[in-house]
Amino acid sequence: MATDIQVSFEFFPPASEKMEETLWGSIQRLAPLNPRFVSVTYGADGSTRDRTHRIVHRIQTETDLVCAPHLTCVGASREEVLDTARSYWNEGIRNIVALRGDPPKGLSKYEPREDGFAYAADLVEGLRSIGELDISVAAYPEVHPEAPSADTDLDNLKRKIDLGANRAITQFFFDPQLFLRFRDRCAAAGIDVAIVPGILPITNFPRMLKFASECGASIPPNLHDRFSGLDDDVETRKMIAASVAIEQVDALQREGVSEFHFYTLNRAELTVAICHALGIRPDPAQKES
Repeated sequence: MATDIQVSFEFFPPASEKMEETLWGSIQRLAPLNPRFVSVTYGADGSTRDRTHRIVHRIQTETDLVCAPHLTCVGASREEVLDTARSYWNEGIRNIVALRGDPPKGLSKYEPREDGFAYAADLVEGLRSIGELDISVAAYPEVHPEAPSADTDLDNLKRKIDLGANRAITQFFFDPQLFLRFRDRCAAAGIDVAIVPGILPITNFPRMLKFASECGASIPPNLHDRFSGLDDDVETRKMIAASVAIEQVDALQREGVSEFHFYTLNRAELTVAICHALGIRPDPAQKES
């Protein structure tokens, strides 16, 4: 189906053989939707490095997908991070998601390594020395939880863009107006790259609440009402979750948004349904092959 909408999908490295089977089943189901790229997380504190590299290598060698591995400033020196980026480059990878990363377990506050990249902007600048990479960075419609102010947070995003980032992918949110106001602020600040909304299909409402509390995302009151009493009703919960996300992307599309990034949590069903509503359908040729 012809559409000008572009999508990308995020996966995380699985921690068990069963979880890896789920991940690869999801990749196989989502690949025919021809995403712009698929990203693989690095672990908030860099703890999944080896698993991330293995999954990235497998996607790169066993599929036709464009892979965009996450790189963070946490847990490695500048040279170690750049060595990883060079290794990806040598594998043919040209897309990177550059992030600061969160403090290692046991530490409540982020402290830059003396021999490391201090912040994501520094990482973006360092990656530019590798070659013509396509670099995505994070943005926060509701302000990064550690930022002293919204203006400071926006200034940090602009620095990442000015140093060479190609797009910004937002933290998840549920009120479309939050994103639209943020997009307006970005434009007013002279940020002229795509601001891509990050969409989180709600596979598990209590877990989503935990994610939201950690990253400072607000939850509209009506979401509590819509998911109330569905803890043991998986099928109805899936239908409500699909409905919520479809309403969200539909509202954004009406405001001219043409690119979406889905935090899949390694599950395909809801993302497939949302993409279908956006007009993103499997390529018949891929489906038959």
